[in-house]
Parts: sequence; C-alpha cells; structure tokens
Amino acid sequence: MKQDSDATTVPLCFISNHEGFLGSIKNFIKDFVVTEIDTSGQRVNTATHTPDSASSDENNETGAECKWNNHSSQDNDVAADCGLDVTIPSPGSFDLSVILGQSVSEELEQFVLTLKEKPTKQELSLGSFTDKHHRANVHRAVRHRFPFLMTVTIQPEIRVREDPDYRELSQLVTEDEAEDFFRFIDAKVRGSSYTFGPDDDKDHRTVVHHFLSRRFGKLVETKSFTDQGTTAISVRLREQGRPKKRSAEERKEEEVYTGFTLRKENLETLEAISYMAASLGVLPSDFTYAGIKDKRAITFQSMVVKKVSTQRLKEKTAEFERRGMCVTQIRSVSEPLRLGRLQGNHFDLVVRDLRPHGDTHSSAADTHTRLAALVKEAVENARGFVNYYGPQRFGSVKSVQSDRVGLALLKEDMVSAVRLFFTPEDLSDPVNNAKRHFIQTDNAKESLALMPLSKARERLMLRAMNRYGTGPDGCTQGWLSLPHSMRVFYPHAYCSRVWNEAVAHRLSTLGHRARRGDLVWLQEDSAESSLPQIHVVTDQEEQEEVYTLGHVLMPMPGNTVKYPENAMGAWYQERLSRDGLDGCRFRVSNLKLNLPGCHRPLLASPRNLSYQLQRAACGEAGVEETTGNSSRNSDRQLNGTTAGEANSHFKLRPGLLLLRHHLPQRDHEV
Repeated sequence: MKQDSDATTVPLCFISNHEGFLGSIKNFIKDFVVTEIDTSGQRVNTATHTPDSASSDENNETGAECKWNNHSSQDNDVAADCGLDVTIPSPGSFDLSVILGQSVSEELEQFVLTLKEKPTKQELSLGSFTDKHHRANVHRAVRHRFPFLMTVTIQPEIRVREDPDYRELSQLVTEDEAEDFFRFIDAKVRGSSYTFGPDDDKDHRTVVHHFLSRRFGKLVETKSFTDQGTTAISVRLREQGRPKKRSAEERKEEEVYTGFTLRKENLETLEAISYMAASLGVLPSDFTYAGIKDKRAITFQSMVVKKVSTQRLKEKTAEFERRGMCVTQIRSVSEPLRLGRLQGNHFDLVVRDLRPHGDTHSSAADTHTRLAALVKEAVENARGFVNYYGPQRFGSVKSVQSDRVGLALLKEDMVSAVRLFFTPEDLSDPVNNAKRHFIQTDNAKESLALMPLSKARERLMLRAMNRYGTGPDGCTQGWLSLPHSMRVFYPHAYCSRVWNEAVAHRLSTLGHRARRGDLVWLQEDSAESSLPQIHVVTDQEEQEEVYTLGHVLMPMPGNTVKYPENAMGAWYQERLSRDGLDGCRFRVSNLKLNLPGCHRPLLASPRNLSYQLQRAACGEAGVEETTGNSSRNSDRQLNGTTAGEANSHFKLRPGLLLLRHHLPQRDHEV
C-alpha cells in the first residue's frame, strides 16, 4: 500500500502470510482523521470533563460544537541573549490586527508614523477592555511591538503616548538599541543582561551611564567592559529589580490554566498554536499538549493554555474557525499538559484505488467480489505489522530530512543544523525560494521577508537569527526560538531512524522468534509497579518459546535505555559510532534537550478494527460512516514517548476502503 509520492520508503516487513491487496491513502485531507485518546480512554472530541473545584459551572463548556463544513481547506518566543541569558519575545510575536482589530491597529500604525515624523504629547485611545487578562495582553503586545510607547489604563480604556525616556535614550544610542533595551527592561528576567554596541568614547559612555542610573537605577546596574580592543556598556537587571506590586497579582494570573479540545484541518501543530498565541497575546510556549498531530489530516487533540481565561478563549472561537481551527470543551484546569499524557490515537482512514496484486482482466463485479474476500482475509487474519515509524516522523522533503537535522543537533553543530533545516527542494515555490535565498546569502532579514506567514517554524528561526546573527550563537538562539516540543522533534527523528534500521536488521538476522538477549516486559499488568520491568530473554526461555516476537521490545536510543544483550547490542554501538555519536550523552545543554530514550514494541496490530468496502460514485470524493467490528490488541508509540490506543477505519469504494482501528500503546519512556 502506498501513501503518496513524497513518502519516505521504510523497510517492508508485514507479519502475515495472506495475499493482501494494493491501495493508496491520504489522497485527500479528509481521508485521514486522527483523534487523541485521553488517559481515561475516551476520545477527546467526545469526552466529558469535570471542572476543577475552583471553577464554576458557567466557566466549563463541554458540549460546544464546531460550526464546520466538511470541506478541506487547502514559540513566538525568541530566546534573546543580550550579552547573557534573557528570553525576550520578538516584535513579531504579537499580531496587533488580531488583538486590537484591523481598524484600531491601522490607527495605531498611523499614530506611530506621526510620532516618528514629529514628536508630540498627544495620546491615542485603543478602546475599552473589560477583561483584565485582555487588558494585560494589550499592554504587553503594544509595548513589545512599539517599545517607544507608553500604555496607560484609565479603566477600562487603554491609551498610548510616546515614552519620553525612550526619546531621550534614542538620542544617545541607535533607535534599534533603544528598542532592544526597552524590550529587555519589559521582560524583567532576573539576573539577565543587555549589552549596547561598541562605544570607545568615554565621555559619551559616561552620559549613557548617568541616564540609565537616573531613570532605571532601581532596576538595573551598569558597567563598561573591554573585549578584543572595543569597549561597550553592559546593563544587568538587579536581582531585586522586579516590581513588588506585580508579584501577587501577576503570579495569580500566571497560574490560570484553560483546557480545550482543538480540531484543526491541514495545519501543523505549531502553525495553529502560533496563530492562537498571536490572537490571545501570549507566547506559543504558553500552550502545552500531549502530542504533535499530522498536518495533512483532520485532527482532534487536547491542549492547555496558560494566562488565558475561559471567557477570553471563548471570545476567540469564531475567529479561530476562520483559520481552519475549532476550539471546544473549554474549561478551567489546574495544570499544563505533558507530552505523552495520552493513551494513544484513534484513526479513521480511507484507502482508495483498491486492486488485487498482479494484472487482472476480471469484470468489475468479479474484481469487487475478490477484493471483498482479500480485505476480509487481511482483517481477520492479520498477525500485525512491524511498528516502524512512518514517513511523517522524517518529513517529506527529499533533499534533507528531519533525522539529519537531529543528528547535527546531537553533535551540537548548530550552524550545520540550521543550514540543513533551510536546505531547499528543487522547486520554485515561495517557501523554497526563501530557503534558497538564506542558504545563498546568509541574510536572515531578507529571507524572513520572503518566507510565507504560514511557515511558523522557519519565521521564528529567521527572526531570531536576524537579531543575533547566523554564527554558532545566533543559530543556537534560532533553535531556542522554537518551543521545546518542536526542538526535541529533530533529535527524536534521528533516534527514530536508528530504531527503524535496528528493527529491519533484527528481523533479517535473528528472524521472527524471540531470541536470547532480546528485551521483553517482565510484567505487563502488575499492581505492584506502575511501569513494567525490562527483562532479558534467557537461553532456556528461547528454547521453551516462553516469549514470541510480539513480546520483543527494541530500544530507541537515549541516555537511560537498556540495550539487547545479543548481537543487536553491538549493532547499536556500531550504528551510533558510524554517525560520530559513540559516547553520546543524548543531551543538548544549549538547547535544554534531554533524550532518555524508550522501549518500543517491535510489532503492532490493530484493535477494534472495523471496515467497509464500497463502490465509489463517479467523481465522488466524500466518505460515509462505517460499521462493522473486529478486535485485536496492538502496541504503538508516539513522538518517542508513550502513545496508546489507536482506532482506525477503512472504507472501500470500487476500489475504496474505509478502515477504523484501535491501537493500545504500551511503550514506556525510561
């Protein structure tokens, strides 16, 4: 069965001896529906949620429905190292047209242009904002976009005017430095620092020191330092510099967590999060989720956003719908989500262009009868399939795939990782043209202008490198501009590639039986331990066939996994050594990445499998609901951590199959 022309080829090994059939999947976005299964075993698009004790019934929305049609639609936190270690959102982190509305945003832009041409003491009203979280987001967004403005609340109205301190500082240093300094002050990261550009004029440095001491002396301390023959002023935020009045109220606001179910269509997870973050005036890193979902699909998943009230999120649902997203089951929760906090996924899958193997000159009726028999045989007699990571783990780009980027990151070669990430395909679409421009010119600013707005990852990295340069430090900041879950994806992709190759080698050299030295779960359902224990198959257990291939686990490389105690253990060592990773700690400290590894079942087989074979009407692209039932057990792993039950669903038309199945996951990260 083929996926599409861009799919990455993986070793073929199906643990079955029936004839099977041919077909294609993912021809249309709606041919693939992924629904997350929560830790209680419920699908998130149908689960009901109990609100936290602190939240009222009116804040808990569990029955909201998306106003969708069924047609397919065809972290902006930049880690800013101002001399040391401060995280500052970039100017592009907030979309003011979304937060303020298009007309007010345009009015603000015009007000700014007027200020640039002729300084004035006039004020501009941005309107009234009754929700305090919304007001906080407006203040934050405007200050980050225009650091030379002051925002003032005269409840519930917010007004802006020129900041006289900015005007004075911009006469002493460049406007870019003045803007960067005010963003640094607004970020208020304890112990962080900002460094102005080289300044060899001692008298001028003295004037700058005096200004900073006079206006910000309670917040910062300044000093001049010389490095490689040039002198500059460094500003450090005092440990006690955070305003005390902020602590109680803002800590309380930052403890607000709102959970919801997201339905997205033909969108990457980060793309969806970036838009929601801009609209809500928060950072992409304020969103947490249990797992990344496919782009070319309709997906349902749980998410939690920090510092956004349930009411504020409800106000944005109509706007999100216009962007191919639907937010339902909005509720207050007590904590963020963790990657892997799910049982697994349910899949609804349409398989098209069904046909038997080999040439056939049979009539349509005979072909349909034969296909029905082949499908029935395949479903009822399937012994499972090799649990390979699929093409989406490695990306569809033919020139450079995600695992190669991950290998460069594990070697801590940030520049090579960036250049691999931006390596274009041999196409002339806007995305590849922007990537090609960056590779050829090393100009992040021009490449950012060329990069389409929908490419959130690329734009975040280019924005950071425009600020910090394209050298090793700048490239590190580029990677840090991505949320942690996106950064860790690339090293995980490399480890997944090694896992696929290890399994292919294991099957070709040790066969389809459990062998001495293989790893298995010692206990699958023990009340004494929350996690099964790893057991090494003994010679006697191999002879007595205590375990089967279905029990065998293969380690995904990491710093805490146990490796097989047979020929496969040596294979792993040789394979990692070949890539220069012998002795690798599977940690990338600069990027705050740690890969413990996991043990993934070698085989998977669907559970609760149902299907229906149908004839397709001419030109028909839609799919009806299916019925039917068949149960099997299965193991599957998601994103290198735990995953769980997956349901899948096939439909056949004359050549079309609709399939559902359920895959319970029992992989454990160690």
